[in-house]
Amino acid sequence: MFIYNVTVNVADDAHVSWLKWMKETHIPDVMKTGCFIDNQVVKVLYVDDEGHTYSIQYKFLDMSDIEKYQKEFAPKLQAQHKEKFGEKTTAFRTLLQIID
Repeated sequence: MFIYNVTVNVADDAHVSWLKWMKETHIPDVMKTGCFIDNQVVKVLYVDDEGHTYSIQYKFLDMSDIEKYQKEFAPKLQAQHKEKFGEKTTAFRTLLQIID
């Protein structure tokens, strides 16, 4: 099993509305793609950056799932995020493999 991890730093003045939008709109839209089986949002503690940092983790079963997501869905969903929050956020993405 794998995790598609999106770490996002959100400005102080936007983090409440950003978190609400993520939970009510963006994450459900990502899950509707059918590429992921589960998700969770965690807050990163003790970060030197200003603002608030979150990790959004989407679990998937096969590398073909993330390839499909990145090709067919990610550009539009990331554009919506950028349009909504612009310079209030910075993000980076990593792929993780769960070791049993």
